[in-house]
Amino acid sequence: MTASLVQDIEAAAALLAGATDVTLLGHVRPDADALGSALALGHVLHRRGARVRVAFGEPDEAPETLAWLDVDGLITPVDALPPTDGLLVALDTPTLARLGRLAPRVAAVRDAGGSVLVVDHHATNGRYGTQHVVDDTAEATAILVTRIVEAMGVELDAAAARCLYAGVVTDTSGFRRASPETHRIAARLLEAGADPGEVARRIVDDHPFAWLPMLSTVLSEARLEPEGAQGFGFVHTVVRAAAAATVRLEEVESVIDVVRATREAGVAAVLKEAGPGPVWTVSLRSAGDIDVSAAAAEFGGGGHRMAAGCTAEGPAEEVLDRLREALGRAPLLRAS
Repeated sequence: MTASLVQDIEAAAALLAGATDVTLLGHVRPDADALGSALALGHVLHRRGARVRVAFGEPDEAPETLAWLDVDGLITPVDALPPTDGLLVALDTPTLARLGRLAPRVAAVRDAGGSVLVVDHHATNGRYGTQHVVDDTAEATAILVTRIVEAMGVELDAAAARCLYAGVVTDTSGFRRASPETHRIAARLLEAGADPGEVARRIVDDHPFAWLPMLSTVLSEARLEPEGAQGFGFVHTVVRAAAAATVRLEEVESVIDVVRATREAGVAAVLKEAGPGPVWTVSLRSAGDIDVSAAAAEFGGGGHRMAAGCTAEGPAEEVLDRLREALGRAPLLRAS
């Protein structure tokens, strides 16, 4: 870690150690890193006697695969949040837009002279808080939260450790993209009581039977363009609203992990119908040759160099045409 990052972590730890009323926010449609990080930090603060709430802009309820991590009942519906926040913490959320309908709370806290702590690992982070722990070399926000909790001098228990492990294992694609230090942090989480088998089974491997026919429908639309993505290969498919209606959001989000396994493709994309227009949420994955975050940024999205997302409007084929063009301009991550 750099000296400045160490200072930021220590400053965040000091801020949180004195907090008595905290609202922790994850991004819309929270994944295991966003919600796991918020719940872990919330659990630690709750144990210290603080009043704690965890919230996200959408959907109205936590994903079923993640709700079991909330052992303290900290997840709070948006309409049940108080008018103001003593301390606001945004986790795994690089821009205000990713907070959705909760974004105005940031300005409200800042205008009132309060503190907004942003903890994130995205290179595209806009530093919209009053304090920041931002490190784009960290594979997961959960890594940064672990370091903050340790800087507070708090011993992790099983409840916090499993939340943090959930964030690490998912954002590193099952440790495929994890550094030696991240493996060491994961070992500390296991020693604190996280059960790796339970986390993987309940968050990654557990799907209802309806997932199989949905996959069959969606994968029948998959197309491979061997010369796409600057010659590295481009594979893509579409999840239409009718198919998505048969399963949970978790199953829809899991499609990209199936599609990206295509050997002949350096970039994978999944368009998920999210509203009339039509409006699509787009998941992008890179095998390591092309920076997909640059392509997502052209649509107003962002993420990591190897995993990113955005929102686009229009017929699916038109969106794909724009993606093809953006991928054609995206920087290479290594020499071809």
